[in-house]
Amino acid sequence: MRSFATLYAELDASTSTLAKVEALRRYFASAPAEDAAWAVYFLAGGKPRQTVPTRVLRDTARDAAGLPEWLFEESYQAVGDLAETIAHVLPMPEGDDTAGLAHWIEHRLLPLKGLAPEELGPRLRDYWTRLDTRGRFLLTKLIGGGFRVGVSKLLVVRALAENAGLDPKRVAQRIVGYTDARAQPTAERYLALIATGDAEHREDAGQPYPFFLAHQLNENEPDRLQALLGSPSEWIVEWKWDGIRAQVVKRAGECWIWSRGEELMTERFPELAALVALPDGTVLDGEILVWRGEHESRPAPFADLQTRIGRKTLSKKVLSDAPVVFLAYDLLEDAGIDLRSRPHHERRQRLDALVAAHALSVLRMSPEVIAASWHALAQLREESRQRGVEGFMLKARTGPYGVGRTKADSTWWKWKIDPMSVDAVLVYAQPGHGRRASLYTDYTFAVWHEPDPSTRPGERVLVPFAKAYSGLTDEEIRSIDAIIRKTTIEKFGPVRSVTPTLVMEIGFEGIQRSPRHKSGIAVRFPRILRLRPDKPVNEADTLASLNALLANTGVEP
Repeated sequence: MRSFATLYAELDASTSTLAKVEALRRYFASAPAEDAAWAVYFLAGGKPRQTVPTRVLRDTARDAAGLPEWLFEESYQAVGDLAETIAHVLPMPEGDDTAGLAHWIEHRLLPLKGLAPEELGPRLRDYWTRLDTRGRFLLTKLIGGGFRVGVSKLLVVRALAENAGLDPKRVAQRIVGYTDARAQPTAERYLALIATGDAEHREDAGQPYPFFLAHQLNENEPDRLQALLGSPSEWIVEWKWDGIRAQVVKRAGECWIWSRGEELMTERFPELAALVALPDGTVLDGEILVWRGEHESRPAPFADLQTRIGRKTLSKKVLSDAPVVFLAYDLLEDAGIDLRSRPHHERRQRLDALVAAHALSVLRMSPEVIAASWHALAQLREESRQRGVEGFMLKARTGPYGVGRTKADSTWWKWKIDPMSVDAVLVYAQPGHGRRASLYTDYTFAVWHEPDPSTRPGERVLVPFAKAYSGLTDEEIRSIDAIIRKTTIEKFGPVRSVTPTLVMEIGFEGIQRSPRHKSGIAVRFPRILRLRPDKPVNEADTLASLNALLANTGVEP
């Protein structure tokens, strides 16, 4: 546990990719296989399950520290992170526990799940006394299910490959599905990741391939696209669908559906069980979309798909209101043969034949968009919102299917339309977490609304519609933090309401009706595009502006 806590601290403190890879490499070079197995699980994106309720964690830590509730809460608000607060307020440790990460997880943390509060308290106190501040911080993160660290799976793969002397692509293939919560990390599974033998053992017939990811194309000038990418004829152009990226794996008489996050979703989409009719040895890459009826020209908005995400029980009404299809755009395996190294146009031709040979209502082919020039494609791209898509995908016609987001073998580009945006007013703010716990970084924005004078006479008011925290530089955040402190009107716990003085341009990918929001509007992926010091508060956008954007999407009649 001590070694993993040290690694966690190193990764959290560094912004250098090389330094992070080196820290990972050193850890994996010395860690016992059973500990490394759990480290890979957490670092590669595995989610620790919360084993102790947050309230029990807070109360036990407060009692152990001998602090009154108000002082513990003030400490928490100052620090901004519960695990860090607990690690610092607890008394000095009484021991120096040397047990490894695997022992801590399997014999101490996991057995906490389901215990009564009166049993949890003594165990938590005992565990905290065994560890130093770093260890307590990490332990509490794992217990609370809030483990996060600034390292990507790609860096984990790179470090493992360097230690084992393997091609990173081999490790990337082996690690797919490793974070699936159904299978506990073990020394045997870890050793299989770094085995140097030539033979590849497929642990699970349902294992997918690593997803190939696209790069953002920020160039919108058609003439420059010609110089950058060559002729459109060198690319397979498809619409960029707004659904859930997934792989369909059909092997050994069974069918599995995997998300891009390597989460098994088969049971969430029971209508896709019909894909079991595909031949064994078939792996498709594509998108899950809500699509009502064969004659509909466009998929339903992503918001309709959200009604199914996270539900434990799918009622007949939900299945009827939001039926899904699988829109295929690549064939990775055919008749058990790995096709990823084949040219994309060949894979697509075989995919087209496969879809045509199996007339399944839940399986569709993503159509290719044909245009003579980048100018013509740019004009078609302007129709994206009316078509219910996000723009174009550009895929090298002769390129193979790569691993992750890399340009080493081939390139996929996502040529997305510009986000929708409005100029909005900052009305609430609260502190961030971790390094930004002492700064106000999380903001609530509002637009103007003038009530109908026939029903609600009065002056126009600011109506909150979105929260955003990304898009600003550190310098801009510090400047805004100072303004927030000077213009605070009221405090509600960590939240401050402020005098409306700041206008910012807020961008978002989607917009929909939402009776749960006071504005009646919900937006998707809101972020700050820029500050608007040139715009007076009274000239910020209105609720009517948001409704106009909604109408322009073509979602509403």
